[in-house]
Amino acid sequence: MAAIRFTNVGKRYSGGFDALTGVDFALESGEMAFLTGHSGAGKSTLLKLIMLMERPSRGQVQVGEHDLASLTRRNIPQHRRRIGVVFQNHHLLFDRSVFDNVALPLQIAGYDPADAARRVRAALDKVGLLMREKQNPIALSSGEQQRVGIARAIVHKPALLLADEPTGNLDPELSEGVMRLFEQFNRIGTTVLIASHDLSLIQRMRRRTLVLRGGRLVADGC
Repeated sequence: MAAIRFTNVGKRYSGGFDALTGVDFALESGEMAFLTGHSGAGKSTLLKLIMLMERPSRGQVQVGEHDLASLTRRNIPQHRRRIGVVFQNHHLLFDRSVFDNVALPLQIAGYDPADAARRVRAALDKVGLLMREKQNPIALSSGEQQRVGIARAIVHKPALLLADEPTGNLDPELSEGVMRLFEQFNRIGTTVLIASHDLSLIQRMRRRTLVLRGGRLVADGC
């Protein structure tokens, strides 16, 4: 079963702007791919449709076995809990520790505190920040803050991991490190879709790449 399937998907915003037009693709379960294109090409809109932050104007978006059109507002939180999301700007809370930032999705989902603590420390260990759990994120470097964001995204072991320009603020060496983390998660079965405009990094990764131009999917391949 495909992890993500778009069938003739279009998104028109008020004012008549078409952010996406006739987009068709399927990302198989366990696959890792990049989504690229110029600024305004539709990358963020496509990710928002997957997360149900937006609804398509036409066509069908399917995530796993769910046609997203069939999900009501009440179903949206449960849908989002199946997805891990990494943002360019981290979205960390600087009034909480690293540990508490990573634990937040588990607290919202109602996990037992002892089970949540085990999961948080396992996630921090995966990104190499276990020794920083008590620190405030503001004391960390930009690369370390991004890794906290990644730990938070994978702490509930999502089947699908989305990343929106996750290396946009990082230097090339740190960017490579972040991509290697995504590859590690992919190797254990997580489906990964990464939106990025960093073409040199994408080329080095040698993965399937979906290219958007003016809201249309114009290329799909390695």
